[in-house]
Amino acid sequence: MALEPATRGEIISVLSIDGGGVRGIIPATILTFLETELQRLDGKEARIADYFDVIAGTSTGGLMTAMLTAPNDQKRPLFSAPQIVDFYLNNCSQIFPKDWFPDVANMVHLFRGAKYDGKNLHKIVRKELGDKRLSQTLTNVAITSFDIRCLMPVIFSSFEVQHRSEKDVNLSDVCIGTSAAPTYFPPYYFATDKSQFNLVDGGLAANNPTYVAMNEVMKEITEGKDQYRNIKATDFRRFVVVSLGTGSTRNVSRLSVDETSNWGSVEWMIHGGQTPIINCYMEASSDMVDIQMTNLFHALHSEKNYLRIQSDSLKGPMAAMDNSSKDNLEELKKLGKDLLNEPVKRVNLSTGNLEPIDDGKTKNFQALTKIAEQLSGEKKLREAKAKGAST
Repeated sequence: MALEPATRGEIISVLSIDGGGVRGIIPATILTFLETELQRLDGKEARIADYFDVIAGTSTGGLMTAMLTAPNDQKRPLFSAPQIVDFYLNNCSQIFPKDWFPDVANMVHLFRGAKYDGKNLHKIVRKELGDKRLSQTLTNVAITSFDIRCLMPVIFSSFEVQHRSEKDVNLSDVCIGTSAAPTYFPPYYFATDKSQFNLVDGGLAANNPTYVAMNEVMKEITEGKDQYRNIKATDFRRFVVVSLGTGSTRNVSRLSVDETSNWGSVEWMIHGGQTPIINCYMEASSDMVDIQMTNLFHALHSEKNYLRIQSDSLKGPMAAMDNSSKDNLEELKKLGKDLLNEPVKRVNLSTGNLEPIDDGKTKNFQALTKIAEQLSGEKKLREAKAKGAST
């Protein structure tokens, strides 16, 4: 799978990470492979944030975005990709503590409060991110949430902070807000001198934030910002987009009218250990964006510049966003590795199904390897141009 040609030094690289709770370990594992390839090309200090012009995330993907881009004391990324995998393995059991009597707990939480109080999540996020702010990220970020007071999406964008300093906020607050999934965690409130936020999970707005990231860049282009002055918003040959899902249950847990016709509120909230209504809106949000992006890149003859990696066969306990058992986390990690060896797939715009391209000959790891080569070449060219401009 070769990317469409573009003028070197003017490529815009985009990384997008879906929401999905503990299933975030899937894209974290895939990013570990990509970062390893970048290190093979450019040395062991290479990090994901060094290569992408914008990284977008929702919920668990928003947390991952902050961890990849927040600076440490040496002004380098706070976390490498393998360290994020370890973060999930070491902390998910605290964020999503196991109920000893899950059926009873589910019924209690159905009528009273969120399933988890969120205190451990808040504590862990604040410990890891400290007082790092949106304006300090090492590359541009866009993290989604939803304000239940205003009934509108909120995008915490480092692009916007560059022009409106009052929009600068702590990354820890952003991550807690984007992760406050209804029924799982309580809504999250925080305020600045000029703004108040009443937030729930960003998946209500865009569980797949790929288009959010693209839109943030296109706003900069249409407004004529200097770094994009030679690029047109419709020239998708200049974009390299990697979009990572957290797994889908589409092919193994389909619902039917016969099954659901007599469901009431309780069944839609709890059924078979799952939360069907939340699964539905997450799947709908993620798939709709994927279909739109596939269609858009196809219409502009740049479909090879868009890579979506997603599993559509989650089943049983693996499908839960809060199954923090050690065995499940290891299974999700294995799924991420297995995905690398699966064929590159795209949405069939007629059926909506994911189907292999090139008769399945091109694997995800091969596509990522080529993207790593292009990102590395782009970075080196930019460095050479910057060096030439300074002499």
